[in-house]
Amino acid sequence: MSCVAKILVVLDPNTVEQKALNRALHLAHISGASVTLMLSIYDFSYEMTTMLAASERDAMRNSLLNDRKVWINDLLEGYNTEGIAIDTQVVWHNRPFEAIIETAIQGQHDIIVKATHPRDGLASLFFTPTDWHLLRKAPCLVLLVKEHDWPQHGQVLAAIHTTGEHDHHRSLNDRITATAQQFATCLQADVHLVNAFPGAPITIAAEIPEFDSSNYREAIAANHQQALREHAQPFAIAEQFLHVEEGLPEQVIPTLAEQLDAELVVLGTIGRTGFTAALLGNTAEHVIEHINCDLLAVKPEGFQSPIKV
Repeated sequence: MSCVAKILVVLDPNTVEQKALNRALHLAHISGASVTLMLSIYDFSYEMTTMLAASERDAMRNSLLNDRKVWINDLLEGYNTEGIAIDTQVVWHNRPFEAIIETAIQGQHDIIVKATHPRDGLASLFFTPTDWHLLRKAPCLVLLVKEHDWPQHGQVLAAIHTTGEHDHHRSLNDRITATAQQFATCLQADVHLVNAFPGAPITIAAEIPEFDSSNYREAIAANHQQALREHAQPFAIAEQFLHVEEGLPEQVIPTLAEQLDAELVVLGTIGRTGFTAALLGNTAEHVIEHINCDLLAVKPEGFQSPIKV
């Protein structure tokens, strides 16, 4: 089974190198997917033209849209698009993330591909507000891209939470692992699973002198290792590709991804929005600030986007 069928790639008019387009076309070549090139534009000077006739305002807007369509056609001349079904959409919208999600829903795309930007002076990536909105609100897969190549026989790292007591945790784990395997098949890569577990609370060791933190750590690690093996068994993932590490996910996952030189990290996002998102954030959002490879975000089964078409 192909990893994707319909790709929505978000173009960046402010950069020469279109990382997302490069990745999307590569993915289309190896998966046979169709590609929609999408650009959201808006000129705020348009707000100052309310005194013009409606026909004049429409002419101004259409001129800008047509200029961008010509730019996309010129852009494509530098890429190998042979055998790929390609469509283009230029959307007039003052909130890019809403335009992207609405386009994805209308076109029934199963993945959104968008470029990230390197943070000045650091190895980590800079995620824009649009990226955060897509991670939280897009109903389909979201692939955030950097410069890292996708060579054959690479490494795909899937991060899961094996000790979740609820069915929705287990369901999301299954979706993350299945998605990682689908992409690994396309990339001819190996799938690794990682599960982070917390260490012994320092306060317990301080308040209870007889508390044995070593035994506690070993017992917790053994519990997570067994849970990870049980999860991996239906997916036929061998023991050497299972990683149980002590620490916070935002520390463990980027470190392991760097050690493996992973091309892709696959994470689950629960789509938290509003005050709780501002207060707590998602684990995935803490993790991705520190990874230096592509990120693929997976939503839980039955997730409904708050963006309505």
